Amino acid sequence: MISRDSIRQLLLRLESLGVAREDLVETFVRGRGNGGQKINKTSSTVRLRHEPTGIEVLCQEQRSLAQNRYLARELLCDKLEQRRQAHHQARQAAVSRARAQKAKRSPALKRRMVENKRHRSGIKAGRRSVRED
Repeated sequence: MISRDSIRQLLLRLESLGVAREDLVETFVRGRGNGGQKINKTSSTVRLRHEPTGIEVLCQEQRSLAQNRYLARELLCDKLEQRRQAHHQARQAAVSRARAQKAKRSPALKRRMVENKRHRSGIKAGRRSVRED
């Protein structure tokens, strides 16, 4: 059995993610796999779909419909949080990439680069064949 406090916390979590009850489409289907007659005749599997994002969750972990409904909502919250975190990380990466591209090279770094280029060109110049004039 799921406590009222757990349900309240889940509803607050959904609200903080911006999920409205109208956005959720919940259907109940018959389960698959082992379980015999009970699983074949009861629709205790919950399919929960969040319409704005298109994320769909299927939960058949418990025999109880109420517990599966609760667990499906928890899974949906987890997926939405993962999606939000991935979006945030991608945005942060783009900002840091743009910052790195705009950064100017220091004079010391430029000097070292020129020295390395001259050194490499000297090595390659030494490999050239000797021309006799």
